[in-house]
Amino acid sequence: MFQTAYRLAGLALASALAGGTAANAQLVTHKDLTLAMAITMATTAIETCKTQGYSVSVHVVGRNGEVLVAMRGDNTGPHTLENSMRKAYTSRAQRRPSGEFANAVKNNPTAGALRLTNIIPAQGALPVKVGEDTIGAIGVSGAPGGDKDEACAKAGIDKVAADLK
Repeated sequence: MFQTAYRLAGLALASALAGGTAANAQLVTHKDLTLAMAITMATTAIETCKTQGYSVSVHVVGRNGEVLVAMRGDNTGPHTLENSMRKAYTSRAQRRPSGEFANAVKNNPTAGALRLTNIIPAQGALPVKVGEDTIGAIGVSGAPGGDKDEACAKAGIDKVAADLK
């Protein structure tokens, strides 16, 4: 008897929710990085580092962490392409500079996020934002220090800043 009552209550609740959500259903709208913007950011980051004497690789990832652009600069180390991707992914996933994440976990080597695929606690990537909405990230690897990688990433974002509205 109780089972029947629970089933009827469950069906009534499901019907009410289905009716309510259909009337209120709407599409999610958001802004995304275009390929042209991603290419501009990556090219600017590589050129900025190159003028400072650094050979780097750059990744730009989109809203969902998907790779939009991957560029390996001339004379870069073989590890820089993977490292720039992991930095960009970390920044996007954490919605903050990868260096901030690195500082947050440096005293906690058992932090759960460190066990996730493509997460790396290394400075050199910045989130790309429209207001407070993180729509992607840019990661750089190859300069002698994450601060220098990050400066080149910032130059890439600055180049398209007027379009990030």
